[in-house]
Amino acid sequence: MADLSKIASLCKRRGFIFQSSEIYGSLGSVWDYGPIGVELKNNVKNAWWKSMVYERDDIEGLDAAILMHPEVWKTSGHVTGFKDLLVDCKDCKKRFRIDQLKSKKCPECGGELTDARAFNLMFKTFMGSVEQEADEVYLRPETAQGIFVNFKNVSIASRRKLPFGVAQIGKAFRNEITTGNFTFRSREFEQMELEYFTRPDESEKWFKYWVDERFQWYLRFGIKKENIRLREHAKEELAHYAKCCYDIEFNFPFAWAELEGIANRTDFDLKQHSKVSGKDLGFFDEETKKEIVPHVIEPSGGVDRAVLAFLTDAYREETVRKDKRVVLGLHKALAPIKAAVLPLLKNRPEVVGMAREIYKDLRGSYKVSYDDTASIGRLYRRQDEIGTLYCITVDVESLTDKKVTVRDRDTMKQERISIDKLKQYIDNKIK
Repeated sequence: MADLSKIASLCKRRGFIFQSSEIYGSLGSVWDYGPIGVELKNNVKNAWWKSMVYERDDIEGLDAAILMHPEVWKTSGHVTGFKDLLVDCKDCKKRFRIDQLKSKKCPECGGELTDARAFNLMFKTFMGSVEQEADEVYLRPETAQGIFVNFKNVSIASRRKLPFGVAQIGKAFRNEITTGNFTFRSREFEQMELEYFTRPDESEKWFKYWVDERFQWYLRFGIKKENIRLREHAKEELAHYAKCCYDIEFNFPFAWAELEGIANRTDFDLKQHSKVSGKDLGFFDEETKKEIVPHVIEPSGGVDRAVLAFLTDAYREETVRKDKRVVLGLHKALAPIKAAVLPLLKNRPEVVGMAREIYKDLRGSYKVSYDDTASIGRLYRRQDEIGTLYCITVDVESLTDKKVTVRDRDTMKQERISIDKLKQYIDNKIK
């Protein structure tokens, strides 16, 4: 397992992840995804969406707004209950979560700490042209409530019968004290969240189903079995709305920690929103001919945590002919760049021209790169570090035999392929 400093260094050096607003001294625990990182992040989201929505016939998609009516957050309990107990150091002025302290002294300078105070974790802003006359609104701290308030809209529009789910990927914001473990806990992050609505008497069956389904998803996309585990929440850990909950935990470089949570939220959310809004969010079950309030199973994972887990799990160092080779052995579906076209001689216009034509022919269906800025050995190492699946080398012989050399990332084996069959070859390998 690579240490976190190596992962963070690779991410900055190769264009995966940058600290936000770095030229101004950075903004704490907020991150920008660079040219390679945004491809990986999109691939993780696409893999989740495909698994949840395209490959199933019982789930619909949704993209709810970040800004919601403030009553939503009062009803859900976030305004009064979504708080951390924090203390401040009287000397260095740094702030800490009380549950993360091992003593009554400041962990940074040893100074005296203030009494604990409760801080709401939601970011507050104003809606309206004049702040004094504007309404307070919040940046959503989770995506789930957008699904609950749209439950009736989705069920009617899609003519769904129970059980069915609503999937959403979107930004969320929490103004919490972070632990400094790179992107693990951020103030601005993305969630991949499913709310699966079931008959009350079937909720336990579907809860067990989704715990297994979500665990297998990470294995399916390359996480090693020894780096992932399930942990059931103790009763005192459970959220006020949850009947039971499991965390899928990953063996991050700093500790085993939550990658995704699967909770049985019962009928809490729909009942609460029905009660406060005055709008009936019940569901007429055609099978039982009864009006019921569905129970909800919620698998909720973080995009950013998933990206960090996939990066960490895929990172490996090897020795090849006495040289160190760093490789990101990412799953084919997640690899940011599927193929790289590398002309062996950049001072030969014919070779460069042929390489450019191959690059143009391959791009479009997936991300392909072109690089002629170093020796072939350095180019290979550069592509290995970002997880590129196949390197395509165009050499002088390519001009006469109309073939190129294709190198596999994981085996480093090379194969000579006809240019007219190259696209099909790469397509087949990827699929």
